Amino acid sequence: MKISFLLHNAYGIGGTITTTFNLAQALAERHEVEIISVLRHRELPNFVLDPRVSLRPLVDLREEKEHPLHLRPARVFPRSEYRYGQYSELTDQRISEALATTDADAVIGTRPGLNVHLAGQAPPHVARVGQEHLTLDNHSPRLRTALRRAYRRLDVLTTVTEADAASYRRRMRLPGVRVEALPNSVPDPVLPAADGTAKVIVAAGRLVPVKRYDLLVEAFAAVAAEHRDWQLRIYGKGEEHDRLRQLIADLGLWNNVFLMGAAAPMEAEWVKGSIGAAAANFEPFGMTIVEAMRCGLPVVSTDCPHGPAEIIADGVDGRLVPVGDRDALAAALLELVRDDELRRRMSRAALENARRFAPGPVVEQAERLLAEAVAARRAGRPVVRERPRGTLTARGFAARDSALTAASGALRIVRKGRS
Repeated sequence: MKISFLLHNAYGIGGTITTTFNLAQALAERHEVEIISVLRHRELPNFVLDPRVSLRPLVDLREEKEHPLHLRPARVFPRSEYRYGQYSELTDQRISEALATTDADAVIGTRPGLNVHLAGQAPPHVARVGQEHLTLDNHSPRLRTALRRAYRRLDVLTTVTEADAASYRRRMRLPGVRVEALPNSVPDPVLPAADGTAKVIVAAGRLVPVKRYDLLVEAFAAVAAEHRDWQLRIYGKGEEHDRLRQLIADLGLWNNVFLMGAAAPMEAEWVKGSIGAAAANFEPFGMTIVEAMRCGLPVVSTDCPHGPAEIIADGVDGRLVPVGDRDALAAALLELVRDDELRRRMSRAALENARRFAPGPVVEQAERLLAEAVAARRAGRPVVRERPRGTLTARGFAARDSALTAASGALRIVRKGRS
């Protein structure tokens, strides 16, 4: 098969980019694979891409930022999508042209707005696979309403958790569309796993409010008070950097907590630790949790929707604590810090249990879904033939989203009139 990924910006940093590169490179073992990057803002990607995967940008912002069409708002990309402000008539045009001329057997969209393009503009012979890297609950009623209309023309929709797949099936009513959870994969480690002796807790990700690194730092203060020789290393960059640095100073933790900056790949940093940590309020999947576990680190995480609970077996290969509970997070970290044998036992379990997120099982599932979608397209039939259940429930959710969208629109008109 020839497989194309449609990606927002392959030259940036983020979980969707990471997992797209991982899956593309694994599929390239047996298929022809390309990544179409809608935007480009630098010469080379931040992540190294396997030379067997071709990379094709559509709009180079270094040269086309002031293009007349790029100064006009997008018409196809949904206005209610988070990235709408970065799209334009120029991106609409280039995406449409790329889809119209593709020779791929299957095209995979990697965010809601691109899935809308794919569903409506891919040629009849192309299998259309949409990916959801966030969650249905994360989208506004206006966007969910737009996706209901567009996604019925997809062949397959994948989510990163079973919980979100169930939510899509129950609430969206997508007859003929295969909705299935396809977790993100993490490449097999090349370095020896952590041995659990380093007195280091490691966390990684974007330094943004939802990740709650402030909560993690405050929880770690209890660890440092009892074990002054332990460190917390936080990898990543983002808007919370200065506030976190001030918090570290206010708590007197400058000798124990370190903001390490971004690191790619992270494997060499995970293996220097003994415990992984995540404190987010919301985590669609939990890529860094899997990365840490594949390097032999048990992970202490908040039990936020939806990912951590589908990755961590509480008390076996890590700990799950209530969202926003600083004391519970501190207690779970201290439990592992205090007990060397428990930490080593959980480390072994983390290595074993995280193997299900290795490229092999995930790629095998992806290949099956793609093959079924391509075969169905060629036969002129839907991938799913049975009548969808829960029609009344789905209609109820659709009606509620429409009502919320209408109420939001009316409120905007009132506010505009007052201003």
